[in-house]
Amino acid sequence: MRVFHELTRRSGIHGAPHPVRRTPYDKAALVGKHVAGVVTRNPFPRRYDALVVPHPRKPNGVEIYTDELRAALGERALVLDSGINGTPLPGSKNLDFFTSAAGALHRGSVDDRGIAAALEKLTGVRVPIGALLAREIPKHRRLRALYRTLLRKHRVSTVYLVVAYFHQHIVGAARDLGIRVVELQHGAISPFHLGYSYPGRPVVADQPDELWCFGSYWTDVAELPAGMRTEVMGAPYLPAPAPKDPRQVVFLSQGTIGAELLQVAGTVAAEYPELEIQYRPHPSERAADYRLPAGVQLSTGGSTLDLLATATYQVGVSTTALFEGMALGCRTAVANLPGHEYLEPAIAKGHAVLMSTPAQLATAPTCPDPTTYYAPSTLAHLLNV
Repeated sequence: MRVFHELTRRSGIHGAPHPVRRTPYDKAALVGKHVAGVVTRNPFPRRYDALVVPHPRKPNGVEIYTDELRAALGERALVLDSGINGTPLPGSKNLDFFTSAAGALHRGSVDDRGIAAALEKLTGVRVPIGALLAREIPKHRRLRALYRTLLRKHRVSTVYLVVAYFHQHIVGAARDLGIRVVELQHGAISPFHLGYSYPGRPVVADQPDELWCFGSYWTDVAELPAGMRTEVMGAPYLPAPAPKDPRQVVFLSQGTIGAELLQVAGTVAAEYPELEIQYRPHPSERAADYRLPAGVQLSTGGSTLDLLATATYQVGVSTTALFEGMALGCRTAVANLPGHEYLEPAIAKGHAVLMSTPAQLATAPTCPDPTTYYAPSTLAHLLNV
């Protein structure tokens, strides 16, 4: 995944998906938090029979993907929530000091055995694979050993986590000990997502046993690794339907294509001056990075889901919010930009339109059966199986 992000960024196809910017002061403050956390957020005391690793993104302070699960497990669950790229949940624990230290101790580069040269010959782009290997492999080994110690100490029976492909040290540690691993879906899955798509379903190391999905659509949209099974968990976090504003259009940005999508918003605003065009940055983007074209308003604050609940139209490329907007009754247009392939199945089903010209916004459809994407919650059943 890191190689892919570097390849698309250096080639100019995409920007950074989740850019992180820290000043020297920010870095010093983070070190201080890490040191204090060794005492205040130490996960080793007490005893737990489940481990929950939430998503770092928390709109309005709520981590929507594991919220229902954490409530159901209660005191039985150790919640490990990093504060490195976000604000940890109240009462959660973490190993941030050790995570940062494990990544800081490494050589500058290692022999990549010609991989970087072969990739450059194939793509025309040089990616520092040797430097990635030098940092990531020792970090993985150190953290894997640390998490084995943690899981063994608590005698954890199940690990629940979000974004497993960025927590393979935790998955690997659980695998080493024969502990069940469940991943909770956090975003759009497609045949183009390197975290989930393994054509031919080969055996892949350090993968979860189960993937709990929002709806039936996600269970077979990509070929998962061998042995990984799926369940429909539902999505209880979606707000209730609300009256629609017929003039409201929401553009849903993301770091990879934000600048290009903003240009599309400008052309739509010029074509439809009677509509209210709102541009919604991704939580990882900074609004100051964009200069708004005429007729486009910047939407910040509040909940993206609440905004989509009242919007009539939504436009984006590959963000998960497009599927959430479908479930909330939005008419959906997919901008013809790199990454639109994620929405190809929905476009083929007639649930969205691929928009190459502003006039096509008027043809954007609604989804007749959004429960295939976001079903009612079945968590109580899954936890009792």
